[in-house]
Amino acid sequence: MVIALIILGLVVVTVLFHLLSPWWLTPIASNWQSIDTTIEISFWVTGAVFIAVNLFLAWVVWRYRKHGNNKAHYEPENKSLESWLTIITTIGVVAMLTPGLIAWGRIINAPADALIVEAIGQQWQWTFRLPGKDNALGGADARFVSPENPFGIDPTDPAGRDDILVNSQRLHLPVNQSVKLLLRSNDVLHNFAVPQFRVKMDLVPGTETYQWFEPTREGEFDILCEELCGLAHFTMRGTVVVESAEKFQQWLQGYPTFAQTQVMHNADLIAGKQLYSNCAVCHGADGAGNQNFNAPNLSILSADYMARQLRYYRDGIRGAHPRDTIGQQMVSMAYTVSDKADERNLLAYIQSLPPVASPPSRNSGNAKAGGAVFEVCVACHGVEAQGKGLLSAPRLAGQADWYLYRQLKHYSMGWRGTHPEDQFGTQMRLMTRTIQNPERLDDLLAYIATLAPQGSANLSVSSTGGDRP
Repeated sequence: MVIALIILGLVVVTVLFHLLSPWWLTPIASNWQSIDTTIEISFWVTGAVFIAVNLFLAWVVWRYRKHGNNKAHYEPENKSLESWLTIITTIGVVAMLTPGLIAWGRIINAPADALIVEAIGQQWQWTFRLPGKDNALGGADARFVSPENPFGIDPTDPAGRDDILVNSQRLHLPVNQSVKLLLRSNDVLHNFAVPQFRVKMDLVPGTETYQWFEPTREGEFDILCEELCGLAHFTMRGTVVVESAEKFQQWLQGYPTFAQTQVMHNADLIAGKQLYSNCAVCHGADGAGNQNFNAPNLSILSADYMARQLRYYRDGIRGAHPRDTIGQQMVSMAYTVSDKADERNLLAYIQSLPPVASPPSRNSGNAKAGGAVFEVCVACHGVEAQGKGLLSAPRLAGQADWYLYRQLKHYSMGWRGTHPEDQFGTQMRLMTRTIQNPERLDDLLAYIATLAPQGSANLSVSSTGGDRP
């Protein structure tokens, strides 16, 4: 009797939890209402079966409980009962499968006039590619990926010359316009999912998959990778911005074509040296930095990384926090090289300086223990902290430990990495949580300080950089 009451109570509590639960599907923002309908039908069918089976079980426990001299009647077969169970089960399965098959038939057939967009997944970031004036994307493959061609576009395919490259985790789309999203991975399995759009699909290395949807309301929606893709899987986030067609076109014009990214410019080192005279006041003539002026070591950084940071300062992505007074100083300095030619000449001159490792200034920390903390950093920054350009991770070995300490503190306090355009800064804010306490931070910096020979003029410097510390 008690068991029957427990089963009955389980049914009641489950039904009430379902009806009163605050957790439900996010408000839909696409044309895929049929997906919601399919899920709801599945809930109703499985819910009805759950209730029926458990109520029957409770009744059986009560009805056939031990009572007096009653004995159970053994009936090995009951054709009538089996027939009814088969019919009811078939109806339930058909009711669940039919809406899903109808929706799947629509999912695999994108409209002919759909806007073509390609999403590229790579540990641990999203980038996007859109066709140019020819309305066709050029060929691409992971074997073409290099620091100079991070999208892996086939350089021999003329259709790819005018492809528009969006090297950002934020994808803008026009509202009420069908979109066919081609999906490609440069490394491992990923999954592109926007909960409000109700469709998601795996990115499989070596092949191209796709999904299509039509955004139906303006706003910003999170892109999630829903395939476990490695250590920093949880940081692989992006944003879809749905807006008017006019704003979408304005956004699109701000990004270069593949041909434009491949143009080689000759830098003027003499002009770059003159421009660097302003930087040398703080960073030193050798670019090795100066703690008294809160100036980090530039000699070990790549031109790509420094160019991105200068843009971040100019665009208010970095140095905008009211407590980041040092970053605010760099904002005005970044504007002195807002001209592309000036910036190119300046960075070329800095790259011509011999890389010099900064000596350690912090005496605390256990380097051996820091090696264990650094294991989390290896995936992006490399075993020797040499940096990985394709992962947008700069070199850490040889950088001033006091500067790394300050940047990691700024991330943890939200002074850096909170701007929506700062993709890698956002990831770094999440990664700083693995440090957990000041002691582990001291250990980490002590270990990084052992990875570069001090004062060496022959440091191996990564050819490209990124947006982490």
